Amino acid sequence: MRNEVEVSTAADSSHTIDPNTPPHPRAAAPQDPLVVYFSSISGNTAKFVAKLGFPTVRIPLRTGEDTPIMDRPFVLCVPTYGRPRSGETIPPQVMKFLREPRNRELMLGVMGAGNTNFGEDFGIAADKIAAKCQVPVLYKFELMGTSEDVTRVHEGLTAFWTRNCPPLPA
Repeated sequence: MRNEVEVSTAADSSHTIDPNTPPHPRAAAPQDPLVVYFSSISGNTAKFVAKLGFPTVRIPLRTGEDTPIMDRPFVLCVPTYGRPRSGETIPPQVMKFLREPRNRELMLGVMGAGNTNFGEDFGIAADKIAAKCQVPVLYKFELMGTSEDVTRVHEGLTAFWTRNCPPLPA
């Protein structure tokens, strides 16, 4: 993907986004929002984040692969998997990524992909991560999202990023 960002790895070391969400006490970051995401073989989440046009980092598909260690603020985009009532909704690859303290420290918010067939459990993985990591849920979309979702997220994430990550001084 042309917008993929190089990062180190452990081995090396539906609502709209509200731009008025209170700022998270994190360090300043480069101009463009960074989206870290996990996508299964279906590729739905990957297709959605590719349409946003922001730099991205993909969490590896296989749990045996090294997990990225982030060095700048980011927003996480994660699908809900499994059986929501069983509590198994967050992909194990995402759990591994979040076990890295630096990754939790730099996460500014989370977006959730899911299926509205889950009813009130739609996008519950994002809700659980947000609660555990004390960051806002910025947006939820179904499957690979609609063109309206892409527009809302692009505009909302740009505003959120501008407010929470002012440009670094030159």
